[in-house]
Amino acid sequence: MNAKDYFKKSVLESFTANNGITTDFMISAAIAMITAIILGMIIFAVYKKYYGGVVYSPSFGMTLVGMTILTCALTLAISSNIVISLGMVGALSIVRYRTAIKDPMDLLYLFWSISVGIIVAAGIYPLAMITMIVMIVLVRIFYKKKVGGTIYILVVHYEGEETGAEIIRAFGNQRFQIKSKTMRKGRVELTVEIFSKQGTFAFAEKIDALEGVQDVNLIQYNGEYNG
Repeated sequence: MNAKDYFKKSVLESFTANNGITTDFMISAAIAMITAIILGMIIFAVYKKYYGGVVYSPSFGMTLVGMTILTCALTLAISSNIVISLGMVGALSIVRYRTAIKDPMDLLYLFWSISVGIIVAAGIYPLAMITMIVMIVLVRIFYKKKVGGTIYILVVHYEGEETGAEIIRAFGNQRFQIKSKTMRKGRVELTVEIFSKQGTFAFAEKIDALEGVQDVNLIQYNGEYNG
């Protein structure tokens, strides 16, 4: 039997015998879907606990659960019926998703959910467990390193050269880097990237107390700063 005849036979068989759906397939599919739900909820919990951005989005967390489940369902459908698999390939190839992923870690969580959904649908449960353990350990390690301190963007409006020098001295031992300095007829806008331990903002209070300082804005850096 050549490849062309085999393909025709496979298509014909896909329309018979309840489209290839048997009791064993339904049982394995149910187990895979339940496992996908559990692992998706675990990914959601990890995302919620170790989220390091500025604004936490519960809807994105639920997206991770849905992504795991739907990927598992799609993979099961594709593996059970060659006609459905061809239709899925065609449909997914014309769909364009324009949701912007601002945080690279969000992209990591999305691929984590998709990968786990595919692995579970393939029935390789040990690999799914190993993937979960490895990813959770990596996320925890990165989180612990980040807890040591956070990068902030400090924006200060002030007047006078001497005030600018006093602002620099107020940083003390803090690690900082001047990102921009804009002068408008005696009024200066100073933007500084500063690394600070969480809860330590004494330098900002010192700067705000300086004579000539008009206002002080402290913003947590999330990778989207434009100088």
